[in-house]
Amino acid sequence: MTPDFTSSFPLRAARVHEVCGPSAASFAAVCASTAQGTVLWIREHWRPEGLNPLGLSPFFDPAKLLIAQVKDQTEGLAVAEEALRDGSVPLVVLEISQPIGLIQGRRLQLSAKTGKSTGLCLIPDGMGSNAAESRWRAAPLFDPFSAAGDSTLQRYELIKNKSGTLGSWHVRWDTASRRLHLVSATGE
Repeated sequence: MTPDFTSSFPLRAARVHEVCGPSAASFAAVCASTAQGTVLWIREHWRPEGLNPLGLSPFFDPAKLLIAQVKDQTEGLAVAEEALRDGSVPLVVLEISQPIGLIQGRRLQLSAKTGKSTGLCLIPDGMGSNAAESRWRAAPLFDPFSAAGDSTLQRYELIKNKSGTLGSWHVRWDTASRRLHLVSATGE
Protein backbone atom coordinates (compact mmCIF):
# COMPACT_ATOMS: atom_id res chain seq x y z
CA MET A 1 0.00 0.00 0.00
CA THR A 2 1.32 3.43 -0.97
CA PRO A 3 1.49 5.90 1.92
CA ASP A 4 -0.58 9.06 1.91
CA PHE A 5 1.12 11.72 -0.24
CA THR A 6 0.34 14.47 2.28
CA SER A 7 2.40 12.67 4.93
CA SER A 8 5.51 13.25 2.78
CA PHE A 9 4.74 16.42 0.82
CA PRO A 10 5.13 19.37 1.37
CA LEU A 11 8.62 18.60 2.57
CA ARG A 12 9.23 18.37 6.29
CA ALA A 13 10.31 21.80 7.55
CA ALA A 14 13.64 22.52 9.25
CA ARG A 15 15.30 19.64 7.39
CA VAL A 16 17.37 19.19 4.24
CA HIS A 17 15.97 17.01 1.46
CA GLU A 18 17.26 15.89 -1.95
CA VAL A 19 15.71 15.48 -5.38
CA CYS A 20 17.12 13.94 -8.54
CA GLY A 21 15.80 13.16 -11.99
CA PRO A 22 14.88 15.09 -15.12
CA SER A 23 12.15 17.07 -13.33
CA ALA A 24 14.22 18.02 -10.27
CA ALA A 25 14.06 21.75 -11.06
CA SER A 26 10.27 21.71 -11.43
CA PHE A 27 10.03 19.76 -8.15
CA ALA A 28 12.02 22.59 -6.54
CA ALA A 29 9.69 25.15 -8.14
CA VAL A 30 6.66 23.34 -6.68
CA CYS A 31 8.34 23.37 -3.26
CA ALA A 32 9.04 27.09 -3.68
CA SER A 33 5.36 27.71 -4.41
CA THR A 34 4.51 26.70 -0.84
CA ALA A 35 7.25 28.81 0.77
CA GLN A 36 6.07 31.85 2.69
CA GLY A 37 8.69 34.42 1.73
CA THR A 38 11.83 34.68 -0.35
CA VAL A 39 13.41 31.56 -1.84
CA LEU A 40 17.19 31.39 -2.19
CA TRP A 41 18.38 29.33 -5.18
CA ILE A 42 22.14 28.62 -5.16
CA ARG A 43 23.95 27.46 -8.28
CA GLU A 44 27.50 27.31 -9.53
CA HIS A 45 28.34 30.05 -12.05
CA TRP A 46 29.81 27.65 -14.63
CA ARG A 47 26.54 25.82 -15.31
CA PRO A 48 25.65 26.27 -19.00
CA GLU A 49 21.88 26.35 -18.52
CA GLY A 50 20.41 29.53 -17.12
CA LEU A 51 17.76 29.98 -14.48
CA ASN A 52 15.21 32.53 -15.67
CA PRO A 53 12.96 33.73 -12.84
CA LEU A 54 10.17 34.46 -15.35
CA GLY A 55 10.21 30.79 -16.33
CA LEU A 56 9.21 29.97 -12.76
CA SER A 57 6.21 32.33 -12.79
CA PRO A 58 3.67 29.50 -13.30
CA PHE A 59 4.77 28.26 -9.87
CA PHE A 60 5.33 31.40 -7.81
CA ASP A 61 5.96 35.13 -8.05
CA PRO A 62 9.48 35.57 -9.52
CA ALA A 63 9.99 38.55 -7.19
CA LYS A 64 10.24 35.96 -4.37
CA LEU A 65 13.36 34.42 -5.95
CA LEU A 66 16.91 35.33 -4.99
CA ILE A 67 19.57 33.63 -7.14
CA ALA A 68 23.11 33.23 -5.82
CA GLN A 69 25.81 32.37 -8.38
CA VAL A 70 28.74 30.83 -6.52
CA LYS A 71 32.30 29.96 -7.58
CA ASP A 72 32.13 26.26 -6.76
CA GLN A 73 30.30 23.68 -4.68
CA THR A 74 32.32 24.46 -1.55
CA GLU A 75 31.21 28.08 -1.70
CA GLY A 76 27.65 26.97 -2.44
CA LEU A 77 27.60 24.73 0.63
CA ALA A 78 28.88 27.60 2.77
CA VAL A 79 26.20 29.98 1.45
CA ALA A 80 23.49 27.34 1.97
CA GLU A 81 24.67 26.60 5.49
CA GLU A 82 24.61 30.29 6.46
CA ALA A 83 21.21 30.89 4.86
CA LEU A 84 19.68 27.85 6.56
CA ARG A 85 21.14 28.78 9.94
CA ASP A 86 20.01 32.40 9.63
CA GLY A 87 16.41 31.37 8.97
CA SER A 88 15.50 34.54 7.07
CA VAL A 89 14.44 32.52 4.00
CA PRO A 90 12.00 29.62 4.35
CA LEU A 91 13.51 27.58 1.49
CA VAL A 92 17.09 27.21 0.27
CA VAL A 93 17.57 25.35 -3.03
CA LEU A 94 21.12 24.18 -3.73
CA GLU A 95 22.22 22.67 -7.04
CA ILE A 96 24.88 20.02 -6.35
CA SER A 97 27.38 18.73 -8.92
CA GLN A 98 29.53 16.49 -6.70
CA PRO A 99 28.75 14.09 -3.85
CA ILE A 100 28.23 15.62 -0.41
CA GLY A 101 30.03 13.91 2.45
CA LEU A 102 28.32 12.93 5.68
CA ILE A 103 29.94 15.80 7.58
CA GLN A 104 28.79 18.39 5.02
CA GLY A 105 25.30 16.91 4.95
CA ARG A 106 25.09 16.88 8.72
CA ARG A 107 26.21 20.52 8.90
CA LEU A 108 23.38 21.45 6.52
CA GLN A 109 20.88 19.50 8.65
CA LEU A 110 22.01 21.22 11.85
CA SER A 111 21.80 24.62 10.16
CA ALA A 112 18.28 23.91 8.89
CA LYS A 113 17.20 22.82 12.36
CA THR A 114 18.72 25.92 13.98
CA GLY A 115 17.17 28.37 11.50
CA LYS A 116 13.93 26.42 11.01
CA SER A 117 14.41 26.70 7.24
CA THR A 118 13.99 23.93 4.69
CA GLY A 119 16.79 22.92 2.35
CA LEU A 120 16.47 21.15 -0.98
CA CYS A 121 19.52 19.84 -2.83
CA LEU A 122 19.15 19.14 -6.55
CA ILE A 123 21.48 16.20 -7.13
CA PRO A 124 22.50 14.06 -10.12
CA ASP A 125 20.98 10.57 -10.26
CA GLY A 126 22.80 8.04 -8.10
CA MET A 127 24.25 10.65 -5.79
CA GLY A 128 23.10 11.67 -2.37
CA SER A 129 24.03 12.20 1.24
CA ASN A 130 23.25 9.83 4.08
CA ALA A 131 22.33 12.91 6.11
CA ALA A 132 19.36 13.84 3.88
CA GLU A 133 15.93 13.60 5.53
CA SER A 134 14.37 12.40 2.28
CA ARG A 135 15.37 11.80 -1.33
CA TRP A 136 12.94 12.14 -4.21
CA ARG A 137 13.13 11.24 -7.90
CA ALA A 138 11.02 13.45 -10.15
CA ALA A 139 10.35 12.59 -13.79
CA PRO A 140 7.82 13.50 -16.47
CA LEU A 141 5.34 10.89 -17.65
CA PHE A 142 3.79 10.55 -21.08
CA ASP A 143 0.06 11.21 -20.95
CA PRO A 144 -1.72 10.58 -24.28
CA PHE A 145 -4.95 12.05 -22.89
CA SER A 146 -3.49 15.38 -21.79
CA ALA A 147 -5.45 18.42 -22.94
CA ALA A 148 -3.66 21.13 -24.88
CA GLY A 149 -2.04 23.59 -22.52
CA ASP A 150 -2.23 21.14 -19.63
CA SER A 151 0.85 20.78 -17.48
CA THR A 152 3.11 17.78 -17.73
CA LEU A 153 2.15 14.73 -15.74
CA GLN A 154 4.91 13.94 -13.26
CA ARG A 155 5.92 10.97 -11.19
CA TYR A 156 7.28 11.84 -7.75
CA GLU A 157 9.01 8.86 -6.18
CA LEU A 158 10.16 8.95 -2.56
CA ILE A 159 13.28 6.77 -2.64
CA LYS A 160 14.66 7.60 0.82
CA ASN A 161 12.70 8.64 3.89
CA LYS A 162 14.11 8.78 7.41
CA SER A 163 10.71 9.36 8.98
CA GLY A 164 8.32 7.11 7.09
CA THR A 165 7.74 4.74 4.23
CA LEU A 166 8.64 5.02 0.57
CA GLY A 167 6.17 5.51 -2.24
CA SER A 168 5.46 6.98 -5.65
CA TRP A 169 2.69 9.24 -6.89
CA HIS A 170 1.51 10.75 -10.14
CA VAL A 171 0.96 14.49 -9.86
CA ARG A 172 0.04 17.38 -12.11
CA TRP A 173 0.65 21.08 -11.55
CA ASP A 174 -2.34 23.39 -11.98
CA THR A 175 -1.01 26.77 -13.08
CA ALA A 176 -4.30 28.61 -12.53
CA SER A 177 -4.57 27.66 -8.86
CA ARG A 178 -0.80 27.23 -8.32
CA ARG A 179 -1.44 23.89 -6.67
CA LEU A 180 -0.15 20.37 -7.08
CA HIS A 181 -2.84 17.77 -7.74
CA LEU A 182 -2.51 14.08 -7.05
CA VAL A 183 -3.86 12.06 -10.00
CA SER A 184 -4.51 8.37 -10.52
CA ALA A 185 -1.87 6.36 -12.33
CA THR A 186 -2.21 6.15 -16.11
CA GLY A 187 -2.80 2.80 -17.78
CA GLU A 188 0.08 0.95 -19.32
